[in-house]
Amino acid sequence: MRNIVIIIADEGEYRPFIEFAGEYGAKETGTPLFRRADFDCAGNHIIIALSGVGKVNAAAAAAYLIASESVDAMLNAGYSGGIRGVSRGDIIAGASYAECDFDITATGRRPGEKPGEPLYAADAGLLKKALKMGIKSGDFGTGDIFLTDSAKKRHFADTFGICAFDMESAAIASVCARSGAPFLSVRKISDSADGAALSDYREMNADSNEKQLADVVMGFIKQP
Repeated sequence: MRNIVIIIADEGEYRPFIEFAGEYGAKETGTPLFRRADFDCAGNHIIIALSGVGKVNAAAAAAYLIASESVDAMLNAGYSGGIRGVSRGDIIAGASYAECDFDITATGRRPGEKPGEPLYAADAGLLKKALKMGIKSGDFGTGDIFLTDSAKKRHFADTFGICAFDMESAAIASVCARSGAPFLSVRKISDSADGAALSDYREMNADSNEKQLADVVMGFIKQP
């Protein structure tokens, strides 16, 4: 039986996943700042974890789970701002993950480049499986910013070639790259990362019937 971890940052994004887990008899455990539910599904042991928002929270949750569990695959799910070539409601699998707010260009390195570290990439097998399901793919950017600035959005698009921006995926990818855990982030586009982003995100996040992303990710897990 494979152990599959799904890290989700935000309470509203987490809720549809925990409802799915409840159908399998799972009960939440953990602390107010780090909750999880464990259950078996389609020959897999699933751990759904609520990390909290942002790179530090996401990386801490990923590192803890990798250290304490035998992780065969780590997934990240949540909402993202659309940057280029995507529309609100699209579900995208990340092919690569850039930390857009990491900047040591003063030392002669490229934006987002860390010394001795390659660009973080999705696990090839997990990405291929997502593509076979008809999920689109694109490059993701991450930063500790809720992106609403159109000029910054254009800068990130031109500098990193990303299609979507979130606050966790590259941080988890970094932890997985160091540990060797296969990783894939699957994100739903909630807004256009511009002046209307906050209202559009809140609308999607508050929709009690918004279960599409959970259905897609859990369908992905059920695939052989």
